[in-house]
Amino acid sequence: MSYRSLLPLLAISLVVAAPGATASPGAPVIAIDTGRVAGSTDVGVTSWKGIPFAAPPLGKLRWRAPALAQPWPGVRPATAYAADCMQVPFPSDAAPLGTTPSEDCLYLNVWKPADAKGALPVIVWIYGGGFVNGGASPPTYSGAELAKQGALVVSFNYRIGRFGFFAHPQLTRETGVNGVVGNYGFMDQIAALEWVKRNVAAFGGDPSNVTIAGESAGGMSVNTLLTSPMSKGLFAKAVVMSGGDGAAAPTPMADIEQIGVNFATGKGIAADAPNALEKLRALPADMIADGLNLANFMQRDKPTYHGPYVDGKLAIDSHAAFAAGRMHKVPVMIGATSADIGGKTGYMVAGARSLAATLAGHGAPVYAYRFSYVHQANEKPGAGAGHATDIPFFFDTVAIKYGAQATARDLGMGKAMSTYMVNFARSGNPNGAGLPVWERYARAADAIMDFTANGTPVMGKDAWGADIDGAQATPTKPGERR
Repeated sequence: MSYRSLLPLLAISLVVAAPGATASPGAPVIAIDTGRVAGSTDVGVTSWKGIPFAAPPLGKLRWRAPALAQPWPGVRPATAYAADCMQVPFPSDAAPLGTTPSEDCLYLNVWKPADAKGALPVIVWIYGGGFVNGGASPPTYSGAELAKQGALVVSFNYRIGRFGFFAHPQLTRETGVNGVVGNYGFMDQIAALEWVKRNVAAFGGDPSNVTIAGESAGGMSVNTLLTSPMSKGLFAKAVVMSGGDGAAAPTPMADIEQIGVNFATGKGIAADAPNALEKLRALPADMIADGLNLANFMQRDKPTYHGPYVDGKLAIDSHAAFAAGRMHKVPVMIGATSADIGGKTGYMVAGARSLAATLAGHGAPVYAYRFSYVHQANEKPGAGAGHATDIPFFFDTVAIKYGAQATARDLGMGKAMSTYMVNFARSGNPNGAGLPVWERYARAADAIMDFTANGTPVMGKDAWGADIDGAQATPTKPGERR
């Protein structure tokens, strides 16, 4: 199963301050490796937003590995989100963007408890959106509530669509045999984690205690990072929300390049033109986006977008690596929603269960879950919890997401889910006072934590285990993975 074959599953999901400007008096100022940034404090949480972690990927830097951000003089205000990465917003997105997208987008955000003492556990959020939509600015992704529970939270943007995942024969030649080509969005993720490693201590975070967490395409990204040789030492724990089992079989590079050639040809740029790459980099950003989003990104006839692919250096064959135990053996929290894409035996639900068993079998501490809870105003008998509906509960942003419709039961589930998350980030174990015990996963016992429809976390044997195992035992076509 390739990344392209997984992308249809995601299709049904859901002002930068001038460098050197002067911050307002009393703003919390932090010195990082590129200069000083001034944030703001509100309701017990201090935040810094719109911090560059890499140079703007514009002009000749389009389709290159992220370059280091340039230092700035003075104090840079960091109180507003920078632009999300260039895309065509998806009208029914479950987490609408809070900015106007731009190709100049490699910025991140930090939240911490204002009165924190000592080094804090760090949670780094990787958004979903099918690798064609998404950003760090949606209010649902605010790290403020997790910070109130004692975590330092970082969110960042990474390139998506053709800006983040693009190959062409001339790009391959330009990069050279030892370079990585095509997966620029994943390169951004690595660059953001390297920034965290270098700078998070200045904000009060512990660089040796970083948890990466992502949902949907973000969960798939976490699976990639769990097996990537290039992410070694950049995180200590991982949370995979609706990210499947890491199945992404290699695709020949010539096929990936041809998709880029298809796009270039459609813009009047011949594959053998000696300056094809120069012409492609000169195209306006909206011509590169070219209407691509979750509603239409699967083109079967002469496709012009490939999404992530197995490059063998950064993004390896995760499915094979997990099976062989070749991954970063860190504690992992993993699961999916009860009515996730593909249903009970589909890629998200069954994939999470399969990967939980694989990781546990190789000795990694694993905590498996299923999120069955539905916000009370949206309850429909037998419908279950849809894809991405768990995110505001993980972030404890239920009140932000649902406003006056949020009930006491909704808020209680958000507090339970987010507390498990912060506990896990702190120690690699989600358990703590006042919460039902969440047992470590073992395939023989097959026990998971179900965040049930009635609002109570319940630990017990996976009630869907037999059905999932039966479906996975069905013979497959040659070369097909389950």
